[in-house]
Amino acid sequence: MNFIVDNWMLLLVALSSGAMLLWPVLQGAATAGLTPAAAVQLINREKAVVVDVCETEEFSVGHVGGARNIPLNQLEDKLPTMVKNKGLPLILVCQTGARSGRALAIVKKLGYEKAKSLGGGLGAWKTANLPIEKA
Repeated sequence: MNFIVDNWMLLLVALSSGAMLLWPVLQGAATAGLTPAAAVQLINREKAVVVDVCETEEFSVGHVGGARNIPLNQLEDKLPTMVKNKGLPLILVCQTGARSGRALAIVKKLGYEKAKSLGGGLGAWKTANLPIEKA
Protein backbone atom coordinates (compact mmCIF):
# COMPACT_ATOMS: atom_id res chain seq x y z
CA MET A 1 0.00 0.00 0.00
CA ASN A 2 2.89 2.35 0.74
CA PHE A 3 4.18 1.81 -2.79
CA ILE A 4 0.92 3.12 -4.28
CA VAL A 5 0.87 6.17 -2.00
CA ASP A 6 4.56 6.95 -2.54
CA ASN A 7 4.47 6.43 -6.32
CA TRP A 8 1.04 7.73 -7.32
CA MET A 9 2.54 9.85 -10.07
CA LEU A 10 4.34 6.87 -11.62
CA LEU A 11 1.10 4.87 -11.56
CA LEU A 12 -0.80 7.77 -13.16
CA VAL A 13 1.74 7.94 -16.01
CA ALA A 14 1.52 4.16 -16.54
CA LEU A 15 -2.29 4.21 -16.67
CA SER A 16 -2.45 7.20 -19.01
CA SER A 17 0.11 5.69 -21.41
CA GLY A 18 -1.85 2.44 -21.42
CA ALA A 19 -5.03 4.36 -22.22
CA MET A 20 -3.28 6.14 -25.11
CA LEU A 21 -2.15 2.80 -26.52
CA LEU A 22 -5.67 1.40 -26.24
CA TRP A 23 -7.39 4.45 -27.81
CA PRO A 24 -6.82 3.50 -31.50
CA VAL A 25 -8.25 0.03 -30.87
CA LEU A 26 -11.38 1.47 -29.28
CA GLN A 27 -11.75 4.07 -32.02
CA GLY A 28 -11.42 1.39 -34.70
CA ALA A 29 -14.27 -0.56 -33.12
CA ALA A 30 -16.51 2.49 -33.34
CA THR A 31 -15.92 2.88 -37.08
CA ALA A 32 -16.73 -0.70 -37.94
CA GLY A 33 -17.22 -1.66 -41.54
CA LEU A 34 -15.23 -2.34 -44.64
CA THR A 35 -12.22 -0.11 -45.29
CA PRO A 36 -11.92 1.53 -48.72
CA ALA A 37 -8.83 -0.58 -49.50
CA ALA A 38 -10.67 -3.79 -48.61
CA ALA A 39 -13.62 -2.65 -50.73
CA VAL A 40 -11.34 -2.13 -53.75
CA GLN A 41 -9.94 -5.64 -53.25
CA LEU A 42 -13.46 -7.12 -53.13
CA ILE A 43 -14.42 -5.24 -56.30
CA ASN A 44 -11.30 -6.33 -58.18
CA ARG A 45 -10.89 -9.90 -56.93
CA GLU A 46 -14.45 -11.09 -56.30
CA LYS A 47 -16.46 -8.84 -58.65
CA ALA A 48 -18.35 -7.26 -55.75
CA VAL A 49 -21.40 -5.18 -56.61
CA VAL A 50 -21.45 -1.68 -55.14
CA VAL A 51 -24.90 -0.47 -54.11
CA ASP A 52 -25.28 3.18 -53.10
CA VAL A 53 -28.26 3.60 -50.76
CA CYS A 54 -28.28 7.43 -50.95
CA GLU A 55 -31.13 9.40 -52.43
CA THR A 56 -30.99 10.02 -56.18
CA GLU A 57 -29.95 13.67 -55.76
CA GLU A 58 -27.01 12.70 -53.51
CA PHE A 59 -26.01 9.93 -55.91
CA SER A 60 -25.87 12.33 -58.86
CA VAL A 61 -23.50 14.68 -56.97
CA GLY A 62 -20.91 11.90 -56.57
CA HIS A 63 -20.63 8.16 -56.04
CA VAL A 64 -18.26 5.21 -56.20
CA GLY A 65 -17.50 4.27 -59.79
CA GLY A 66 -19.83 1.60 -61.15
CA ALA A 67 -22.19 1.83 -58.18
CA ARG A 68 -25.88 1.11 -58.59
CA ASN A 69 -28.25 3.50 -56.87
CA ILE A 70 -31.07 2.05 -54.79
CA PRO A 71 -32.36 4.50 -52.15
CA LEU A 72 -32.66 2.97 -48.69
CA ASN A 73 -36.46 3.19 -48.63
CA GLN A 74 -36.65 1.18 -51.91
CA LEU A 75 -33.92 -1.34 -51.12
CA GLU A 76 -36.13 -4.23 -50.08
CA ASP A 77 -38.20 -4.00 -53.28
CA LYS A 78 -35.54 -3.22 -55.90
CA LEU A 79 -32.43 -5.12 -54.76
CA PRO A 80 -33.64 -8.63 -55.70
CA THR A 81 -34.32 -7.46 -59.28
CA MET A 82 -31.08 -5.49 -59.67
CA VAL A 83 -28.72 -8.05 -58.06
CA LYS A 84 -30.04 -11.53 -58.71
CA ASN A 85 -26.91 -13.49 -57.72
CA LYS A 86 -26.96 -13.64 -53.92
CA GLY A 87 -23.53 -15.32 -53.93
CA LEU A 88 -21.77 -12.15 -55.09
CA PRO A 89 -20.34 -9.85 -52.44
CA LEU A 90 -22.28 -6.61 -51.98
CA ILE A 91 -20.71 -3.36 -50.80
CA LEU A 92 -23.27 -0.94 -49.40
CA VAL A 93 -22.33 2.75 -49.52
CA CYS A 94 -23.88 6.03 -48.34
CA GLN A 95 -22.45 9.44 -47.47
CA THR A 96 -21.30 8.66 -43.91
CA GLY A 97 -21.85 4.93 -43.37
CA ALA A 98 -24.96 5.32 -41.20
CA ARG A 99 -27.58 4.44 -43.81
CA SER A 100 -25.47 1.67 -45.27
CA GLY A 101 -25.23 0.17 -41.79
CA ARG A 102 -29.03 0.10 -41.59
CA ALA A 103 -29.21 -1.24 -45.14
CA LEU A 104 -26.89 -4.10 -44.19
CA ALA A 105 -29.54 -5.56 -41.87
CA ILE A 106 -32.16 -5.41 -44.65
CA VAL A 107 -29.83 -7.00 -47.19
CA LYS A 108 -28.81 -9.82 -44.84
CA LYS A 109 -32.51 -10.50 -44.20
CA LEU A 110 -32.99 -10.82 -47.98
CA GLY A 111 -30.31 -13.53 -48.10
CA TYR A 112 -27.21 -11.66 -49.28
CA GLU A 113 -24.78 -13.16 -46.77
CA LYS A 114 -21.64 -11.64 -48.35
CA ALA A 115 -22.90 -8.07 -47.93
CA LYS A 116 -20.74 -5.49 -46.17
CA SER A 117 -21.05 -1.81 -45.37
CA LEU A 118 -18.32 0.67 -46.30
CA GLY A 119 -17.17 2.11 -42.98
CA GLY A 120 -17.15 5.89 -43.11
CA GLY A 121 -19.13 5.88 -46.35
CA LEU A 122 -18.28 8.03 -49.33
CA GLY A 123 -16.32 10.35 -47.04
CA ALA A 124 -13.84 7.57 -46.26
CA TRP A 125 -13.68 6.72 -49.98
CA LYS A 126 -12.77 10.34 -50.80
CA THR A 127 -10.25 10.49 -47.94
CA ALA A 128 -8.52 7.44 -49.42
CA ASN A 129 -8.23 9.41 -52.72
CA LEU A 130 -10.26 6.87 -54.65
CA PRO A 131 -12.14 7.96 -57.78
CA ILE A 132 -15.63 9.43 -57.67
CA GLU A 133 -18.09 9.45 -60.57
CA LYS A 134 -20.70 12.14 -61.10
CA ALA A 135 -23.96 11.54 -62.95
